[in-house]
Amino acid sequence: MTIDSAALPFVALAAVPALGLWFLGAPAVAVWLALLLPVAIALFFRDPERVSPTDPTLVLSPADGQVMHAGPARPAEAPHGDWQQVTIFLSVLDVHINRTPVTGRVERIEYIPGSFKPAFRHDSHANERSEIWIDHAGVPIVVRQVVGLLARRVVCRLTVGDELRPGQRIGLMKFGSRMDVFVPLSASLRVTAGERVTAGVTVLAQLETTQEPRG
Repeated sequence: MTIDSAALPFVALAAVPALGLWFLGAPAVAVWLALLLPVAIALFFRDPERVSPTDPTLVLSPADGQVMHAGPARPAEAPHGDWQQVTIFLSVLDVHINRTPVTGRVERIEYIPGSFKPAFRHDSHANERSEIWIDHAGVPIVVRQVVGLLARRVVCRLTVGDELRPGQRIGLMKFGSRMDVFVPLSASLRVTAGERVTAGVTVLAQLETTQEPRG
C-alpha cells in the first residue's frame, strides 16, 4: 500500500509538534505520542491496490464508504434528464482515493462552488463539488465529488478527453466527503442504502447488455 503524494504537506505540518518536542529535549514518550498525528494523517491518504472486474456492463463504486441512497435520482440533486442515483458517504476512516466506475471517455468536467455542510446530510448536494461526465460507448455516466464539513477541496486528476479503464484512480477528496453516481434508468442497481462499498471493486449497477461498449 502506498500513500498519495497529496499527503505530504499535511503530514509535514502535523509533524512539527513532534519535531519541536524532540528539539526541546522532551521525553521520548511525548515525542512518540506527538508522532501519532502525522501517522494518522498519512493513513488517511492511503492508496491500496485494487483488482477491478472487467465486465464492461458493470458500474463500479468510485469510492469507499456507506451507501446513503440507491434508487431514483432526487430531482434537486440530479443533472438534467432521467437518472438513477447512488450516493456514498465517506467518513474520515475510509480510503479517500476515488476511482472511475466504468470505462469510457471524459466528456466534461465542471467545478461548482457551494456550501460546506456535513456530507452525511442529504442537503449536502449543494456543497462545493466537481462533476465528471463519462461517455461509456454512448451511455452517459456522471460521477460527482462533493466536499463535506471537513473536506474543503476535491482533487480531480482528469482532463477532458482522457480514456478511462475500470477502477482507474481519478483523484481524491480530503477529510470526509460524499460521492454521487448517476446511471441511466435502464440500469439495474445492485446496492441498497446502508451497504458498505469498496472503490473499484463493489458493483453499484449493471447496464443493459445492449448498452455494452462496442468494438
